[in-house]
Parts: sequence; C-alpha cells; structure tokens
Amino acid sequence: MSARDGRPGGKVPLVVHRYGNAAAPTVVLVHGLTEAGTTWPDLVAHWGDTWDVVAPDLRGHGRSPRFTDDELRRAPDVMLDDLVDLLDAQPGPVVLVGHSLGGLLALRAALARPAQVRALVLEDPAKPDGIPTTDPALDGPAFVAHPTVVAGVEASLIATARDRAAEVARMRRETPWSDTEIEAWADSRPLVDRAYVRGGRFLGEPAWEERFAALTVPTLLVLPPGAPMAPRPELVDNPLVSTVTIDGAGHCVRRDQPTVYHAAVDAFLHEHAGRQR
Repeated sequence: MSARDGRPGGKVPLVVHRYGNAAAPTVVLVHGLTEAGTTWPDLVAHWGDTWDVVAPDLRGHGRSPRFTDDELRRAPDVMLDDLVDLLDAQPGPVVLVGHSLGGLLALRAALARPAQVRALVLEDPAKPDGIPTTDPALDGPAFVAHPTVVAGVEASLIATARDRAAEVARMRRETPWSDTEIEAWADSRPLVDRAYVRGGRFLGEPAWEERFAALTVPTLLVLPPGAPMAPRPELVDNPLVSTVTIDGAGHCVRRDQPTVYHAAVDAFLHEHAGRQR
C-alpha cells in the first residue's frame, strides 16, 4: 500500500492511494462524505492483487488540499473536475466504484468520460436533493443540505475528534462492521475540511433519473432495502443499468454485508470487465 501525489500533469493536487497489483487492470474507488481513499480496507484485502486499486482522497478529505473560498462556492464542479482529471491520467479505461457522495461523483464522471470507464459500480449513491438555492455564485440550479443535516455531520466529526476511542466502541456496538473498517473510518474523520461541511453544497445540480438513463457504460447499483436515494426504476429505461438489493444492509452496504457485496460486484466485473476474485 502506498500514497502518492495524484496530480495529472501537475494540475490537480489530490493525494491518491495505491493498492494491489500495479500490473493489473485499474479500478478507481471514490469514497463518500467525511471519509478518504484509505477507507476501503476490506474490499482492498478481498481483491488482493486482482486489481490495480487507485483510491483518491477527495478534495477537502484525507490528505488532499482544502477548498479555497472560490472552490467552496462551486465544490461539486471542482470535485467532479478532480475526478475527471484523475480518469484522464490513467493509461486506459478503468472500473469506477463509488459510495454515497463518491457514487454521485462517479456517475457524473462516467457521463463526462464514458470512454475512460469500462464499468461502473454505485453503492447507494447520494441523490442530489435538499433545499433549492438560487445563489448567483452557482452555475445553474442546485440544492444545499438542510441545516440540521449539516449540523449532524459536523457533530459526528466533533465527537470522533473529541473521543476517538468512544466513537470506535460505539461503532463496534451499533454496526456489524469489521474492526479494520471501523478503524479506517475513525482515522479519516479528523481530516475532513469543516468549511466544506458547513458550506453545505454537497451535491450540486439536481438531475437524477435522467443521468442513469443517459449512461453508456455497464452499471451496477448496489442498494440496501428501501433505498430512499435510489433512482425510480420506472424512470430509468436503460438496459446497461442493473440493480442488486442486499438484505440486512444499510447505507454502507459493503460494510454491513461484505460477503454478499463482494460476490455481487465480483460477478458483475467478471461479466463486464473480464475480472473476478
């Protein structure tokens, strides 16, 4: 495992973590809000040397740079540009895997750079909704997170920073996650840019079902039961998009039900990217 500066051509100063086998086909892992490129330990261990795993710290997360004031006002576009630049820097098409906020960014990146994406896996991707805003600083319609959501996220980050051991113990009691996942989760949280959290513009332009309908790459949606953020299937007429719902899982599907998640993703990648565990 290693971390390196992921600037394509010196343009985008993200930190990118590298795991697995550099000679294998590439998979890019895009983490969710308040996490980092280091918060995939069980998936990385499961794949071993099957893949060349590229896992960026999104801007404002992990060891990557904080947002400037100007970037914060257009954070969704900046984060998408970062990911598109990372895809462009790869030697060929990649498998793109995203969770939550990372799932939304991966979806947008696959639409922006379809030739760079062999297959797309979206683990309960974040739906761009919230409170509509007409802020003239934003380019087009957008949503901002509800203040109670922002306050809840920041309170959770504060709790981890104040007493990491207590939060780790709580997660051991309240979740089925492995210790490796809990420790990685806890380690990532003090590194989050609080200005980004308070800015609240997590998700950007509100298009949703139409984005899935427009995909031109094989796509797997991995969802928990109910999945309130999932696109409405009757509005997504796209044979390239398939869905698996995993019982007993919440928003973090791969952590709640890792064996079933791994099996579903491996089968999809074997069919569409020619690789399996």
